[in-house]
Amino acid sequence: MYKFYVYIMTNRKRNLYTGVTRDLVGRVFQHKQGNGYGFTSKYKINRLVYYEKFKYIEDAITREKQIKGWLREKKIMLIESQNPTWEDLCAEWYQPETLRCRSE
Repeated sequence: MYKFYVYIMTNRKRNLYTGVTRDLVGRVFQHKQGNGYGFTSKYKINRLVYYEKFKYIEDAITREKQIKGWLREKKIMLIESQNPTWEDLCAEWYQPETLRCRSE
């Protein structure tokens, strides 16, 4: 059974990015490394603050589109309902010395 994820990441200034992926650990690692172009690398989006799991990709994509359509205030309420202190939820997923990926 595959699992898919909708996730929200941020930076120190709390700019928000919502995405969908099959490999949450790997995708977050890419964000932390600053890999890629566009919004996430420009604004150094590197802290995972929220995620949801889905069995089917269609459901994950539908949820991603729903969240992306919300106003910022509603996204903040969603994050704070599960993560009121905005902790980096993946802080222990990687070895800090090398930033090598460990399994979830």
